[in-house]
Amino acid sequence: MLVYIHIPYCDSKCHYCSFNTYVDKFDTRDDYMKALYTQLSFELERFGAEENSIETLFIGGGTPSTVTPELYAPIFTLLKPYLQKDAEITTEANPNSATKEWLEGMRKLGVNRVSFGVQSFDADKLKALNRAHNPQQAKDAILHAKSLGFEHLSLDLIYNYQGDNKALLLNDIEKAFSLPIDHISAYELTIEDGTKFSTTPEVRQENENLAFFVFDEIEKRGFKAYEISNFGTYQSRHNKGYWEIKNYIGAGAGAVGFLKERRFYPQTHIEAYINDPLNITEEPLTGEELLTERVFLGLRSSIGVEKSLLSEEMIKTAAFLCEEKKLKCTETHYYNDNFFLSDELALYILG
Repeated sequence: MLVYIHIPYCDSKCHYCSFNTYVDKFDTRDDYMKALYTQLSFELERFGAEENSIETLFIGGGTPSTVTPELYAPIFTLLKPYLQKDAEITTEANPNSATKEWLEGMRKLGVNRVSFGVQSFDADKLKALNRAHNPQQAKDAILHAKSLGFEHLSLDLIYNYQGDNKALLLNDIEKAFSLPIDHISAYELTIEDGTKFSTTPEVRQENENLAFFVFDEIEKRGFKAYEISNFGTYQSRHNKGYWEIKNYIGAGAGAVGFLKERRFYPQTHIEAYINDPLNITEEPLTGEELLTERVFLGLRSSIGVEKSLLSEEMIKTAAFLCEEKKLKCTETHYYNDNFFLSDELALYILG
């Protein structure tokens, strides 16, 4: 079982961000963390959590580094009996708010992995994306985290913003690899409705060659892709848990949970969530919907697709793709080596 905790606070709203985040509600943080505690207590029971049953905990956002370690402490006390001894415990963080003191506080709580929202080491690009940090802060934050003994460190990069070229992206990749990280998430810029960039969609480049370039440059430095946007000598167990469709608690405003064949949606607005953290909408999923997810997620990652899940017709189609060297086959699974073709392959198999 996995646990995801959503922190909806940000000190600035990135122009590409479509997540449920707020820059003007910091006065609600105490009450919000108490509401999280209430929901988590309820979910642990609903999910039948037992001692050592939580494999991974991921604190995402938003910006988790806008909340002090002291406010996280009760939640860690609540979850501690359920966490496996070697549980992967990740927090996202922004370089400008992930101070050495904040990182030290989270380390003492048990966090062993930090994922930094760097996006670029180019100062002009950071300003254009409306990031709140500069390149030096990004480097400093990662070096501070390493000096404090965090076991695993990751950073995010964004590419195919207008003006991106091989020289700029190569500089980003080289700067990333000069730091003590074991994981990179490299995302192509997407334009989502309701974001600042949705009014200027031309800021997104359509450059397939840059996508291949980023992929190749990261891999040639020893970070193996295990999903279309994720690379590392270390593979995030939490990420892989999603792609394997494991059960996961989703706690917080705008989070999503999953148990067996149902999804759970807590309320989105902070005040509504604080007032009633147990007002959670349930969505049943059909067998067909779950199979579709398994095929899409399996082919866009190193997880693969179990043959036993597919119909005879789908197995015939997949076997043809293996003959054409579009998929790899084992006795039990189908695997895809070209993640850029994953959606097309999945649609072809599903018919």
